[in-house]
Amino acid sequence: MYREKIKVLDCTIRDGGLINNHDFDSRFVREVYKAISASGVDYMEIGYKNSKEFFSTKEYGHWKFCDDDEIKKIIDGVESRTRISVMVDVGRVNIDDVKPASESPVDMIRTASYVKDIDKAIFMANHFADKGYETTINIMAISKDMGPELDEALDQIEKECKVNAVYIVDSFGALYQEPVEHLIKLCKKILKTKEIGFHGHNHQQLAFGNTIEAIIHDANYLDGTVYGIGRAAGNCPLELLIGFLKNPKFDIRPVLDLISKEFIPLREKIEWGYIIPYAIAGMMNEHPRAAMALRKSSKKEDYREFYESITNTGLD
Repeated sequence: MYREKIKVLDCTIRDGGLINNHDFDSRFVREVYKAISASGVDYMEIGYKNSKEFFSTKEYGHWKFCDDDEIKKIIDGVESRTRISVMVDVGRVNIDDVKPASESPVDMIRTASYVKDIDKAIFMANHFADKGYETTINIMAISKDMGPELDEALDQIEKECKVNAVYIVDSFGALYQEPVEHLIKLCKKILKTKEIGFHGHNHQQLAFGNTIEAIIHDANYLDGTVYGIGRAAGNCPLELLIGFLKNPKFDIRPVLDLISKEFIPLREKIEWGYIIPYAIAGMMNEHPRAAMALRKSSKKEDYREFYESITNTGLD
């Protein structure tokens, strides 16, 4: 009924932070950590470890930077086997500032990269692996890069990189089941010594279904977020994912309590989830930035005009 090799990573705070500039207060983050730990989820990604050289602390909250001392405040005193993950972006972190894993509360560092920057991602991931961290490379916006450059990037990772896993990331929520199957099989064919992961966005309400498709074809690293929170339409809902997996190590009840107590009130303050402009962006395989801008405008519900503006189908 379940596959023991599967690892579930919760990226509620990291991906959810893309909505509010990573400005969740410490109480909220600690409540999420306690619930994720009690649910038996393998990893919790608590944010980005980007450099303060590149981003202002006045504009962004703690979880854009993930200082070790701030992470310790969240996890101290909580009995947990859930491991801590952070994400880094190519070109946005000073890798020499990252302490060895033996001196940090962080267990895993995931390097986010586009196909064109894969050589830089490999260098970074190897650096973190040498410091003792579990590592992944997350290939972003993969729906835009499914040609020979992707094959070459995967081959380069297999030959030159020490990562534990490589993630397919459907950044624009544009993938359907068939391309997910193709991508997982392609990765399995080339990446003989790495696990495969999948991170889905829910622009067309396919994040959960595509995650199941990835599981069917032997992806063993799976991302989800509580109540599907995340940029734009959000992500695969964690509660659906652990309910589907039928693994007795998972307990959905702490996540349900967390949704009731923290996420229903949060939905009154910030917006995420399936909304027509995000669906249109997904259909068109486009970044949701234009849809996000629309939702902040006076024309937030003018769906036809938005559709015509990005498809150039309006009347002259």
